Parts: sequence; structure tokens; C-alpha cells
Amino acid sequence: METYFNIRYEFDKESVHDRIAQQLKKNGADYICVADGVILNTANRDPGYLKVVNGGMFSICDSSFVPLYIRWIYGKHFEQYCGSQIFMDIIRSRKYRMIFMGTSQAILDGLKANLVKENPDVAQMQFVELPFRKVEEFDYPEIARMVEADGADIIWVALGAPKQEIFMSRLKPYLHHGVMIAVGAAFKFFSGTEVSRAPQWMIRCHLEFVHRIFKEPRKQLSRCAGILGSLPRLLWQEWRRKRHNAHIADC
Repeated sequence: METYFNIRYEFDKESVHDRIAQQLKKNGADYICVADGVILNTANRDPGYLKVVNGGMFSICDSSFVPLYIRWIYGKHFEQYCGSQIFMDIIRSRKYRMIFMGTSQAILDGLKANLVKENPDVAQMQFVELPFRKVEEFDYPEIARMVEADGADIIWVALGAPKQEIFMSRLKPYLHHGVMIAVGAAFKFFSGTEVSRAPQWMIRCHLEFVHRIFKEPRKQLSRCAGILGSLPRLLWQEWRRKRHNAHIADC
């Protein structure tokens, strides 16, 4: 696990799954953030949200550009591990009981129908629509009782950033078991009812954001503008951090 752009990332996929398994053997619950460009931008503009993002086990890198930036600055090679990929990796592993929370009932129904094809065990798992309300208005003790009565190991949360990360941080103190993972648009991608993920060639060419702009222009253009506005500062700060660390190492 290493910190870049002020976020604690775990890039190694095997380590991600090993640490999930280790956490599930302990008492207490924790959470994993799936940090895309939106989270990177928001966390570096809002210290309180950055504390939430770094308050869990770690973040996985859902941005194809962050590994490029790290390569440019540090010469290190990392890979993206996006939310939809960890989602399907865990679904297909058939290792855990899971609960799926968030978004609309129509999306949840479509998601369940498609996931059963990947993992028949999903047919016996709960898909829970959370009411539309401010993040501070949820009844966290009641949600925790529902999750614990279910016995879920993995709690998937899809409320959109930054709401879903704050939701997990607020639910964590009430849970005695489980790993929460916020997967944003993954529910939509695999429900077959709304936005689909970009074709693989676009993903390989770092053009997934273009696909999403065409699907949700107003929402995605606003997000892209925010990211582009903060990117020069983030790159400059990271380059200075590299210089500073190299100077300390030489002393």
C-alpha cells in the first residue's frame, strides 16, 4: 500500500483480496473506497472527505490516468483496478455471502437477474433499495442490524461519490463484521437497465471517460471540468513531494 496524491492506494490485486479475507477473520467491520478521478479531485479539495477516503482499509485505483501520472513522476508501473472489476471478481469467486445496497429497485432487480447467471448463490442474497435522503439522515443503527441479521461478509454500496464513502464511514462503527465496498456505477453497468461500461478498446486507450460523456453529458462534463481544474496543482504537488523525499533520502 502506498500514498499518491494524498490517497492510500493498494494496487496489488492479490493483496487486495488477501486483506479482505484477513479482515473478515477479525472482529469489526471496515471499508474500501474505489477511487476514480472524481474522488481524487473531491478528496483533494475537501479535507474532511479526504479523511473519510483514507479512513478505511485502503482505496483501489479506479482511474486509468493515475497509474500514468505515477509512471511519469516516479517511473513506477501500476495498473488500474476498477470498481466493476473487483465487483465481478468477488461475485464470481463464490466465496462470500453478500448484500447489495443502494440505487433504485429497478436497477437492483436487473442486477440480481444478471448476477445469478455469474453466481447462482446470489439468488438467496438481499438487494436493498436505500431511501433517497441526505447521508446524515440514514438510520445507521437500523441498517447495521439488518446487515448483521443477514450475516453478509461483503456489503456492496452504490450511492455515488462522495455520498457512498461517507455512508460507509458512518455505518462502520455500528457493524461487527464485514467489508463494505463502494462501487458507484457498477450496479448500473451490470443491471442491463441503464449506463453500460465502455468497450474494452476504449478502456485500453484511456478513453472510457469519453464513452461516459456521451452517455451522461451534463453530469460527466461537470465532473471532467472539476478534475481538469485541480489536476495541474495535484501533479505539481506530487512532483514536489517526490523531490522532497529524494532530498531526505540523500541526507
